[in-house]
Amino acid sequence: MPDKNKLNIGIVCYPTYGGSGVVATELGLALAAKGHSIHFISYRQPERLGPHYHNNISVHEVRPQNYPLFEFPPYELTLIGKMLEVVKFEKLDVLHVHYAIPHAFSAYNAKLILASEGLKIPVITTLHGTDVTLVGKDNSVAPVVKYSMEQSDYLTAVSEFLKEETHQFFGIHKEIHVIPNFIDFDKFSKKQFAHFKTSIAPNDEKIIVHVSNFRKVKRVQDVIKTFAKIKAAMPAKLLLVGDGPERSKMEALCRELNLCDHIRFIGKLSAVEDILSIADLFILPSETESFGLAALEAMACECPVISTNVGGFPEINIEGKTGYLTNIGDVEKMAEVSINLLNNKELHNQFRVNAFKRAQEFSLDKILPFYESLYLKAVEEIH
Repeated sequence: MPDKNKLNIGIVCYPTYGGSGVVATELGLALAAKGHSIHFISYRQPERLGPHYHNNISVHEVRPQNYPLFEFPPYELTLIGKMLEVVKFEKLDVLHVHYAIPHAFSAYNAKLILASEGLKIPVITTLHGTDVTLVGKDNSVAPVVKYSMEQSDYLTAVSEFLKEETHQFFGIHKEIHVIPNFIDFDKFSKKQFAHFKTSIAPNDEKIIVHVSNFRKVKRVQDVIKTFAKIKAAMPAKLLLVGDGPERSKMEALCRELNLCDHIRFIGKLSAVEDILSIADLFILPSETESFGLAALEAMACECPVISTNVGGFPEINIEGKTGYLTNIGDVEKMAEVSINLLNNKELHNQFRVNAFKRAQEFSLDKILPFYESLYLKAVEEIH
């Protein structure tokens, strides 16, 4: 029986700045800090790991081979092969896959192959959002996604919303454990950057921030249109952090609205907490959001949030206390509540305090034990 304080854990994830990759990486870092050995399996080093050496952490890259026969290299086969290699030679105790597609399917097949060789490995699948709400609902992959989830030893979701969405759409009767996303307060906390803030807003303008991967579902155009109304009511600056397919359209919209002097496209940023520390307001008007990690990170940095009333947002952003919830596309309402809040210093300060207190309920120290407990339970069941 493995030492419960020193498990060998395989974490399969996407390496990008998206929510699933961020959570998987931060989880691995936290587990390693507690003495567990972490083995990331991904097509490149996760972005949040950064350039530094981390004790107890290894990265195993998945590298599909390009053959003239294949227009699209078979990533799943290479991933399964890498899983087999790491499980056997690193003597993993548990395999934790983040994002169902294609990780849950690949993990299940790796588990079958290992079983044929007399090796047992429990698989835990964590659902993050679009793997269920968007991509997973595609008829071409839905049966595979459903089967793969059902074959996982344990299934977790990052919000009650996502749990219910999964049950309703896929008809899965398997228990889904809700383990919410978390905040590492050693990283995400408000820092005193007076000089930095002055350089961005030299005339004491209000600083509005949005962070996303600039996909259509994030509705960045609503951020810009809301900001235009805020700017008409008071001096303000907008910082757009991230990048993605909608960026060029958003740049064109800024030019169309004659706001280029007041909006900065920051691009991808690993130290997003620096920007959040100088923010007066965070806006995230997504069409759907299974949890809303970016909003929670803003709240940890004492920044009130204006979000849509969809998905997992109501589970973290408390209406009239930590921020406001609005209907999708309701730019008028988003601007109205933003202006009212920014014009009321006492209320704004209270929202800052409330946001921080709410974020503390999702601290890493409170959430990490749920994962550790699940790992131990899964490992015990196969021994």
